[in-house]
Amino acid sequence: MTIVNFAKAVAAGALALASLSLTASAQDLNFFTIGTGGTAATYYPVGGVIANAISNPPGSRPCAEGGSCGVEGLIASAVSSRGSVDNINAIVSGLRNSGFAQSDVAYWAYTGTGTMEGKEPAKDLRAIAALFPEHIHLVAGKDSGINSVADLKGKRVSLDEPGSGTYVDAKLILEANGLSTDDIEAEALKPDASSDALRNGKLDAFFFVGGYPTGAIVELAASAPIKLVPIDGAAADALTSEYGFFSVSDIPAGTYEGVDTDTSTVAVGAQWLTSAKADDTLIYNITKALWNDNTRKLLDTGHAKGKVITLDTALDGLGVPLHAGAEKFYKEAGLIK
Repeated sequence: MTIVNFAKAVAAGALALASLSLTASAQDLNFFTIGTGGTAATYYPVGGVIANAISNPPGSRPCAEGGSCGVEGLIASAVSSRGSVDNINAIVSGLRNSGFAQSDVAYWAYTGTGTMEGKEPAKDLRAIAALFPEHIHLVAGKDSGINSVADLKGKRVSLDEPGSGTYVDAKLILEANGLSTDDIEAEALKPDASSDALRNGKLDAFFFVGGYPTGAIVELAASAPIKLVPIDGAAADALTSEYGFFSVSDIPAGTYEGVDTDTSTVAVGAQWLTSAKADDTLIYNITKALWNDNTRKLLDTGHAKGKVITLDTALDGLGVPLHAGAEKFYKEAGLIK
């Protein structure tokens, strides 16, 4: 064999090996989507932190050497969406692998009750983890004269988009206070659009459900005087009595610029959901990656709400069954007997 032919053979062999390597890498790749919410809300940035934590694409540095400690071969991505209802529908239809949703919306979807009455129960819905409490924010201009939910009558109020958990809960809060959407000039704007509209005098108030502080309201409070309207009293008591997933809780003073007193409101829980059809081993590994020490560091520094996402509260308030893969992890971790 001549030197030229030998070189050609070596090159051909290298190409073949490269092709095999690329094929193997492609086969090892696993893409996993997390439906979140609007980019100016809480779900989206938290989803980004978690997606980064559980990802470990081929070629990453080993965890022990300061590299990724996620699931080998996994590339997870946080996808912006319209929120809880949209995420659940996407999971059920197979459009997304997983998503975040409020505990109330998840329970209603799974059982076909409440606001989901008349719809086919989402019996394949499964939980990976409870994440953090979400507080109902009712935001108004500081000089709006809106000091209670009852004061919303006749006002221009955004309930968020249909398909969001905020929209569902806003309607419940109005009803508990003797109001309906007919009593207000209802708008259906995302949190960032609501903030812009309130700042520009085109909206009097808006509802938002999410972990505090949320970016859209932080930015709004920095550029315009606002107030957080309390959701309390007999109406809050009625909500917590009728719906076990609601709890009374405060948004602390100083969370948003110019809001210098605690604001009493109601809260629900944010949960990470998937489908029962998702692979057991994959969900086990994802759950394990969520709660490793490296992810703890990312959660603590990646978002203000990350610090309250803890293994100790991972099973709190779940209204749907755990996925079999997640359940296996929690049994090994001693959280389930």
